[in-house]
Amino acid sequence: MINGVIIKQLNKNKDQRGWLAEIYRSDEISYQPQMSYVSVTKPGVVRGPHEHKEQADFFVFLGPGKFRLYLWDNRPDSPTYQKQEIIEAGEDNPMAILVPPGLVHGYKCISDVSGYCINLPDKLYKGKGKKEEVDEVRWENDPESPYKIG
Repeated sequence: MINGVIIKQLNKNKDQRGWLAEIYRSDEISYQPQMSYVSVTKPGVVRGPHEHKEQADFFVFLGPGKFRLYLWDNRPDSPTYQKQEIIEAGEDNPMAILVPPGLVHGYKCISDVSGYCINLPDKLYKGKGKKEEVDEVRWENDPESPYKIG
């Protein structure tokens, strides 16, 4: 596993009303989200790969839909530098995954239905008041990128 990545299996506690799943608890993971958002990704669509220099992402894949998350360690001082990891998560395998800064990451919806992803990053998008530069290296815009999502 890539150094610093935290994977939390999520349990859907079901009853006659439906289900409930805890996605984040400060007594389990030392992490401080600053915002949250949800995205819907259509079948076969790829988001990324990109990288943050300062920001960590805390992705939540609960369903509907299924994703393949690709991670590459791009931190030269990391013991897992240049290691790649692929994780499948979603409806059948609900997970929360903490992706630290310096990891190139992206995901693809691999189900025949759209998938929902929740993210709780530890930095505000474009900073306070949306007045700062975005902390992203967009590898998907580089035709020479070594990071490919199949």
